[in-house]
Amino acid sequence: MANKVYVVGVGMTKFEKPGRREGWDYPQMAKESGTKALADAGISFDEVRQAYVGYVYGESTSGQRAVYELGMTGIPVVNVNNNCSTGSTALYLAAEAIRGGRADCALALGFEKMQPGSLGSTYDDREQPMGKHLQALAEISEVLFPPAPWMFGAAGREHMKTYGTTAEHFAKIGEKNHRHSVNNPYAQFQESYSLQDILDSRMIYDPLTKLQCSPTSDGSGAAILASESFVDSHGLDGQAVEIVGQAMTTDFASTFDGTAKNIIGYDMNVQAARQVYDQAGLGAEDFQVIELHDCFSANELLLYEALGLCAEGEAGKLVDSGDTTYGGKWVVNPSGGLISKGHPLGATGLAQCAELTWQLRGTAGKRQVDGVQAALQHNIGLGGAAVVTAYQRAER
Repeated sequence: MANKVYVVGVGMTKFEKPGRREGWDYPQMAKESGTKALADAGISFDEVRQAYVGYVYGESTSGQRAVYELGMTGIPVVNVNNNCSTGSTALYLAAEAIRGGRADCALALGFEKMQPGSLGSTYDDREQPMGKHLQALAEISEVLFPPAPWMFGAAGREHMKTYGTTAEHFAKIGEKNHRHSVNNPYAQFQESYSLQDILDSRMIYDPLTKLQCSPTSDGSGAAILASESFVDSHGLDGQAVEIVGQAMTTDFASTFDGTAKNIIGYDMNVQAARQVYDQAGLGAEDFQVIELHDCFSANELLLYEALGLCAEGEAGKLVDSGDTTYGGKWVVNPSGGLISKGHPLGATGLAQCAELTWQLRGTAGKRQVDGVQAALQHNIGLGGAAVVTAYQRAER
């Protein structure tokens, strides 16, 4: 039987425009988030038995260099890269170490130091890992560069054509997430915009305007995970949040079935969510707060269906209902999401974990959702991996 896994400490930096903070390199980012997480857990680094460190852009063993800012105790440090789901993959691996009894306390840490502008390839002397995905999309959609807005925009267009979704539905998601971020001091952007502002901002790939797209960002996040015995011995019951379900999926053969939505991971998301719901004994209706991967507003809309918040084809109606913001059935992305909080690739999944931990503890300040008993996290990286995690307040 697998051991129970608890989040006992979280920390993150403010997410920033790349290069905005002078002298703020990835070791400094990691030290800031990691120190906060350790302080939150009330432990010292020498009690951590394993560390999993995520980043997408950086040289080999950057994970060690980052962790050495917290301490040098000879523990295993594993470098993790899973595209935009890197942070949650580090979280998944740290949790697996606890579940399997290989460690009683583990650190998951993620960071990113990014270049301004759209994402590009680093190694052009070999086949691109997304090449097959791009080729499949090119067969059903006009080609646009940079690839990311094209891929998610094409999936949005497909939904519009199939189900009658409108450009306004996508814009409403951007408006919601920017509005939520006003109350998040860690967010890269803390400005609200009217729906018309969202619609009128620069078109990136119709229907996606600039204010519906996540920016490149610098930043870091961290989480301390622990076993039940560690929680007991350190008196952490009052702040421990239990991971009650967690799954990672990668691409299925259906990814290349000729639909844009599967090319961007729809089936990965569906299958990961189903596994988590089965593990946790919960359904979508049992969560009060959700942090999901809104790299573009089109992805958030599709995730409403993939995660089971509504039936397939009904996401537009869900948007119009107001059930994904305060006062509705769920509050989705109270942090502002990737669109407004920012998206430093290696840190995103751990920032989501931090936000949901605060929500479950009731310490999220002006962002606090009422009556949170269970929280859901979704993080995806194309090429591909999807990680879904369910959390509940620890009942011990």
